[in-house]
Amino acid sequence: MDPLGPVLVEGPVEIVLDDGTVARSDRFMVAVCTCRRSRIYPWCDTSHRHRERADSPPEDRTPR
Repeated sequence: MDPLGPVLVEGPVEIVLDDGTVARSDRFMVAVCTCRRSRIYPWCDTSHRHRERADSPPEDRTPR
């Protein structure tokens, strides 16, 4: 499990945010963000994943 990844919760879900507003989802499974990088917080948008730039050289995947 990714320590910065989302928590999967069976829906429907209601989450009370720090400011007192309530976020609701009627989906049958919800990914709740734990890293707070998501643009759609409290829902996960996979912002926790490490991304490489398109212009970066590929990693050497040769076994050592």
